[in-house]
Amino acid sequence: MRVYSCLLLFIVIVMTCSPVSAAPPPQWALLGDGPGSAMLADYFRAETAKLAQRSLVDIETLEQWQSRRKQLHAELMEMLGLDPMPERTPLEATITGTLDHEQFTVEKLHFQSRPHLYVTANLYLPKKPEGRAPAVLYVCGHGRVAIDGVSFGNKAHYQHHPAWFAKNGYVCLVIDTLQLGEIEGIHHGTYRYGMWWWNNRGYTPAGVEAWNCIRAIDYLQSRPEVDPERIGVTGRSGGGAYSWWIAAIDERIRAAVPVAGITDLTNHVVTGCVEGHCDCMYHVNTYRWDFPMVAALIAPRPLMIGNTDDDRIFPKDGVNRLYEAAGRIYALYGKPENLALTMTEGGHADTPELREAAFQWMNKHLKGKAAPIDDDGKKPFTPQQVKVFETLPADSINADAHETFVPAAGRPKLPESADAWAAMRDDWRKALETKCFAGWPNETPAVAVREVASAENGGARLTAYEFDSQPHVRLRFYVLQPAEKAAADAVVLNVADPQAWQELLASLHGRFADVLAGEPLPEALAGAKPPEMAPKGVVLAFFAPRGVGASAWGGDEKKQTQIRRRFMLLGQTLDGMRVWDVRRAMQAVRSLDTLKDAKLLLSGSRQAGVLALYASLFEPAPADLRLDSPPANHRDGPVFLNVSRYLHLPQAVAMAAERGPVAIRCDAPAKWTYPVAVGKKLGWDAGVLVIRQ
Repeated sequence: MRVYSCLLLFIVIVMTCSPVSAAPPPQWALLGDGPGSAMLADYFRAETAKLAQRSLVDIETLEQWQSRRKQLHAELMEMLGLDPMPERTPLEATITGTLDHEQFTVEKLHFQSRPHLYVTANLYLPKKPEGRAPAVLYVCGHGRVAIDGVSFGNKAHYQHHPAWFAKNGYVCLVIDTLQLGEIEGIHHGTYRYGMWWWNNRGYTPAGVEAWNCIRAIDYLQSRPEVDPERIGVTGRSGGGAYSWWIAAIDERIRAAVPVAGITDLTNHVVTGCVEGHCDCMYHVNTYRWDFPMVAALIAPRPLMIGNTDDDRIFPKDGVNRLYEAAGRIYALYGKPENLALTMTEGGHADTPELREAAFQWMNKHLKGKAAPIDDDGKKPFTPQQVKVFETLPADSINADAHETFVPAAGRPKLPESADAWAAMRDDWRKALETKCFAGWPNETPAVAVREVASAENGGARLTAYEFDSQPHVRLRFYVLQPAEKAAADAVVLNVADPQAWQELLASLHGRFADVLAGEPLPEALAGAKPPEMAPKGVVLAFFAPRGVGASAWGGDEKKQTQIRRRFMLLGQTLDGMRVWDVRRAMQAVRSLDTLKDAKLLLSGSRQAGVLALYASLFEPAPADLRLDSPPANHRDGPVFLNVSRYLHLPQAVAMAAERGPVAIRCDAPAKWTYPVAVGKKLGWDAGVLVIRQ
């Protein structure tokens, strides 16, 4: 035993200290083939570096860490959708059958982590326990087991792990995941199904998995065979990620071995590993964390990180960086020996070496002794044998858990007074600033407007300008005005979505091709006409935010999806940063000498109108805000992080109408009754909000 223990320690130390070799970036690191792809890559590198550089760097003493730890724990709970904590309702645990093995017994069971949210599981019990036994919660990765369309749960795939624990005197509960359990739910909302409203709601299936783990520990502690003070957790791949979540948020976990379940933001965003992971691997990054923050919350409890040296979705360079960052916190506790990294050879695989290291770690920290490892890796049962349900329950909500797990904001009340309205409005604005748009730059340097091209044709002049929205994001807008110079009384800034931008380019490029150089010009649309000149004294400006026109990054639908997912990992959304772009475009237009004294009118169609709406709340109010066919619910877009937890679009319209005139043209005026009712209640001028069909 002593020889093996020393050998294991040698492997851990040597592999931890081994140099990290550079590898060529995978294909998924490439961000499209459009004119804005290089700009986007630079942006992601800079934003990722910003978050990485501030992760744990200001923690120099144990007192500093301990003073912040409670707040960080609360932030992680919120980012998992667990604040407020769901009610611990009765588990309704039900054993549906047993299996007998010569060395252990298996109980097939299910429990409800919330009413009608079922967790299917197998409980492995040693045949000859010595008093109350240590317990291990085994959480499964993405190993789907289905035969003829019937899911047997990923517990069937990973059964050799709990079998070893039971053979060696542990009680081990292995639970199915939401997506790959016997009742199949969804992990791929944004990855595969276009459910971007998950970001609006602040929902991630990682939260469901974390909550199921909390309730699984509740169940383990209810069992008379279990020592409630000696509970560990382990799992690999997806199960490795869930091991991180539960160990970070639940102090009842006394030892953890996440295997191939975490790396840092640089790997996910810059290297592009996000493209190999579904949504369950991520918290909603409201507070803009790098992943070492999660690891640090486990300190000083024993934590072994397991990984292989050629894992493309958990590359060893990021795993090493995370291990080193977490090590600083363990050192502050004076417990560096409680953190270990086992790096063995291989790809993303369930290797014997990783299993043996995990088993030894649990033996050391839950039993206090090392023991020989005899691991044949064989699955003792067929999938049919470990299945819990004969017939799936009709009342299950697993398939639609995303609809209710994180509650949306309720229907807003009408304010009783101007003071009540001010309090409501200020609360919504604070939520927008801190929960939805926290990824905006903290500093707003000059927009640095530069004229890049100008031409006259047919009595009109089109001028192209560029400006800095933020570092690494250089954007363009156009101003169309009469050729003869005249003072402008007003400028209408039109915020364009991709459809409107294509229509604009198609109508202008025949007369102003040189000015539009750099734009991906469309084929001339049949019958496309240039915009009509505005009344005398009114100038037209046109703007498309990042990702549209000259800043488009290209790529197919899958690539666009993975680009959008990167933004969430940075505590942003693409649409949220486009609101920032509109703000900066407003500043840029107002900075022009010829327009600085002109009234600014803001206009947008469809989702671009909503971008304009939210931008107007954070800039000096435009003289007029015009929205054409905007969606009335964020579920239909645009996507702003967490927004639906705090307010809905009609409330934002009410906030804008308080500041200045708003006109909405839409198909269903009845969807906008709330801002109208607020205006009547508070005595606003009847013309401040106009809604017409």
